[in-house]
Amino acid sequence: MTEKLQLFETERLILKPTSLDDAAFILELLNSPKWLQFIGDRNVRSFQDAKEYIKNKIQSQQARLGFSNYTVIRKSDHVKIGTCGLYDREGLEGIDIGFAFLSEYENKGYAFEAANKIKTVGIELFGLKQICAITTKNNLSSQKLLEKLGLRFKTMVTIPNDKEELLKYELIDSSE
Repeated sequence: MTEKLQLFETERLILKPTSLDDAAFILELLNSPKWLQFIGDRNVRSFQDAKEYIKNKIQSQQARLGFSNYTVIRKSDHVKIGTCGLYDREGLEGIDIGFAFLSEYENKGYAFEAANKIKTVGIELFGLKQICAITTKNNLSSQKLLEKLGLRFKTMVTIPNDKEELLKYELIDSSE
């Protein structure tokens, strides 16, 4: 990719497009207990697997749509604490907003701060008219955050290669 990818900032966070430099962090995050419980096993077991995941899943969408996954970095100490992004998921109508943080950075407002910025950027910069989100029935903290972001539960869905029914939330741009 020759174009410069845009990063975004909030009061406490930097959101930068996930790159191969983030492979060690992505390996840790994708194998964290809550990721495995609520998002699912992506079979990323090594540093090389993480690099392939970034290239195939994240950078390919970034090149195609101009947005994808962002690594969330705390400004105060430059520690990578989570990810947040906009995803074009197979079998899901609309662009999906998603987030995941290492457990030691939960309940500090970081997920809302990052997701609210990504939601705003999706609408204002990327012109998204509809943003949705999916979550498991038992992920109550994710459901609360989606509602705080202004998304509302719409229906139950299943996505390809996953038999679990998921809750689908939607935010529809009302500026039209």
